[in-house]
Amino acid sequence: MATRDQVVNNLSHPTAQSEIGFPNQVSVNPARPRIDSVDLLRGIVMVIMMLDHTRDFVHNAALQFDPLDLSRTNVWLFFTRWITHYCAPVFVFLAGTGTYLQLARGKSKGELSRFLVTRGLWLVLLEVTVVRFGVTFSLDIRLLAFLQVIWAIGVSMIVLAGLIHLPTKVVGVFGLSMILLHNLLDRFPVQPWTGPGSAVPSVAEKLWLILHQQGAFPIAGFPSPIVFVAYPLIPWIGVMAAGYAFGLFYQQEAARRRRWLLTIGSVATLLFVIIRCTNFYGDPAPWSRQATPLFTALSFLNTTKYPPSLLYLLMTLGPAIICLALFEKPSATETRRSWLGAALVTFGRVPLFFYLLQWYTSHAIAIALNFAFGKSVKWLFQTPIDWVYPPGGTGFNLAVVYAAWLAGVLLLYPLCKWFARLKARRTDWWLSYL
Repeated sequence: MATRDQVVNNLSHPTAQSEIGFPNQVSVNPARPRIDSVDLLRGIVMVIMMLDHTRDFVHNAALQFDPLDLSRTNVWLFFTRWITHYCAPVFVFLAGTGTYLQLARGKSKGELSRFLVTRGLWLVLLEVTVVRFGVTFSLDIRLLAFLQVIWAIGVSMIVLAGLIHLPTKVVGVFGLSMILLHNLLDRFPVQPWTGPGSAVPSVAEKLWLILHQQGAFPIAGFPSPIVFVAYPLIPWIGVMAAGYAFGLFYQQEAARRRRWLLTIGSVATLLFVIIRCTNFYGDPAPWSRQATPLFTALSFLNTTKYPPSLLYLLMTLGPAIICLALFEKPSATETRRSWLGAALVTFGRVPLFFYLLQWYTSHAIAIALNFAFGKSVKWLFQTPIDWVYPPGGTGFNLAVVYAAWLAGVLLLYPLCKWFARLKARRTDWWLSYL
């Protein structure tokens, strides 16, 4: 998910066609047993995602420097931010896989295309309204849009609505090609808009920012409303397309699928290590030797997220695919998961519901904490246009961040469990949009 640092930085019904990603439509064919390893992985990354957003609002250095800046960070802060890199790739990739499963279970391509378009438009609308307000707690019209991962998923779904009419392997080649080759575009940056007095990007430059370079721009000349593109669309469209083709493996027998997933995930992870060692291609930010071996290792892991580089995606999706294999139960008769695993599966079954609520929960906790300790809360009601260094003494250390995060997760669990049960009992059309 996009953080403030870059600005300055379902339970599906048991007969649901989609077990992965946000879509959740009633199946026209008899249901297969749920692949709850997918829900477990998604639940884990969602809970981790809330840690990132809690840090954005609660940490005392949230607006002062990038936690991945090796000249200013520490190991604990670095990994608090770095571990959240796994969230967005898993969301987007598995949303594509879920789309394939809908098709495999009997939905026609025409029906699926229409659903993907309406679903995609709905997600974009949520991004610029509900999510935007959750991030800023401000209605300041000067910020027209703050485009994060939900926008990227929505537009990718609209593109996928057309791609699904091609053979699945062609869609897979398209997605992998975009992931592998898009870093060639890094050599064509546009001059970023930095605020009043800075040249306003041309129409072509604005389009480029939307496609492949993080940045902000006024829709006309300043001071017209501003759009901040936190998640350029390339290569997220390719990630979803690759995830769609990945759905083919979920048509295989479970043991064979696990072998394939372990192989694919291991190869992707190994490729990350090999290519990263060369410093030749795959990321615009090469690693370098640091003052200590530990910080050299941090430099090696510090890949580029905005837009996600080839190495960033290999580093995150490779281990995620391995986890999909490891999380699968060997047989349907195996005992139930632990209470923690069951709770994480619950979160993973209501992804959009959790995503929307966690913004408001983490933001509200930050306001309550600062207010309770007599600290300024004004900066927690501002758009990125006004974000500046908070006044001295604002925010808390990482121990408080972790405590606030755990409190937020515990607060959301009853709501997510209730909503998961509601979706299990009912098949109302509107439930497919939450």
